[in-house]
Amino acid sequence: ANHPALRRVIVYDKRGADRGVARFFALASQLRREKYSVAFLAQGSLRSAALALLAGIQSRIGFSTSTGRWLYTKRVVYRDDLHHAARLLLLARPNGREPSDDELIPTLYPAEAERAAVDALLAENSVKPGAEIIALAPGSVWATKRWPYYPALGKQVSSGARIVIVGGADDRELANEIVAEVPDAIDATGRLSLLASANLISRAVALVTNDSSPLHLASAVGTPTIALFGPTVPGFGFGPLAPSHAILGMEQLLCRPCNAHGPQSCPLGHWKCMKELSASVVAESLVQIQTVSP
Repeated sequence: ANHPALRRVIVYDKRGADRGVARFFALASQLRREKYSVAFLAQGSLRSAALALLAGIQSRIGFSTSTGRWLYTKRVVYRDDLHHAARLLLLARPNGREPSDDELIPTLYPAEAERAAVDALLAENSVKPGAEIIALAPGSVWATKRWPYYPALGKQVSSGARIVIVGGADDRELANEIVAEVPDAIDATGRLSLLASANLISRAVALVTNDSSPLHLASAVGTPTIALFGPTVPGFGFGPLAPSHAILGMEQLLCRPCNAHGPQSCPLGHWKCMKELSASVVAESLVQIQTVSP
């Protein structure tokens, strides 16, 4: 939304308002009327491929590893050695030229409504314009990706900046644990849209996050990022792209990575990949990244 490179955004709420076969065919008919000529099927599902086919889109391009590949007109090799942003750009590159580092940086465009929502949240918590904010993102859908020491970290670094906790409504319990240690921390979990969350992160001097969506929001708004990787590794292609960033993890553990996403429990029962990454190490990295950032 609001992006200058986009003419239109069409929402397909497959589990909500657009649920069911009838709505699927209705969307296909809508797309057919638009007479699109090319579909880049980055998501990879059979549903997406079928939608593009029924919409009469002649050129359907996606990865050779995707579930829907049988309905593509062109299959692009999924490069395990590249960041996922580079993989996506290669879908649109017939010559296969790898993108430069500058081309990989994502962008987001919060509008006035999102900025106003963040202004209201900060004013409600007596944060003056220009005050230093450190954002913490303790959540993840995958349990073993959730670093357990955010409350301790918040307590260590709260003397120099206000702590703000970002995430969805499902992260509220994790936010409560931080607030218990840092009473003046601002709990923004579940209160802001994705674009508003991006705007809030853009106002922070740094973000500390697990391998989860706030990491990518920070990349899109250029906020210095400390990314904590446990069961997963940046080599999967989803590391931070912010100009200033640090990646922390227990590199010496032979059991890493243990899963493409991060299992709900440690397969070996010890969860050392997160438990042995201390709050003091992360706090030190936080100081360093603020020192070197523009």
